[in-house]
Amino acid sequence: MTEYLIYFNQQWVGDHTAEWFASRAPLAMEVVGEMKEAGVYVFAGGLEEEGTPLFMVASADATSGTLSITDGPYAETTEVLGGLTVVDVETEDEAKMWAGKVAEACGWPQEVRRFGAHPAV
Repeated sequence: MTEYLIYFNQQWVGDHTAEWFASRAPLAMEVVGEMKEAGVYVFAGGLEEEGTPLFMVASADATSGTLSITDGPYAETTEVLGGLTVVDVETEDEAKMWAGKVAEACGWPQEVRRFGAHPAV
């Protein structure tokens, strides 16, 4: 089986009322339930909408081994990750099908990316 990332950028959500968002939650939870029943669910969740990371962990110098943790500033970006789902499925078509179900439930587009092979442990 192969893991796929299904995700959306916050900018794709659009402006909606609180009632509209509340009406989508049961639909999204239903899809998550379907994923669990099918045995393909790995993880799903939405991110806080603050728009900036809480902190950044980066190597200050890849050769020195020195670690730097920064509270900003961050590079400007026009898109911010809004949420994600990970499924473990047999085929790309299955990943597309689940992404379609998520898109319909949420009411906005989703993108799909395949995870690379896991290194042997």
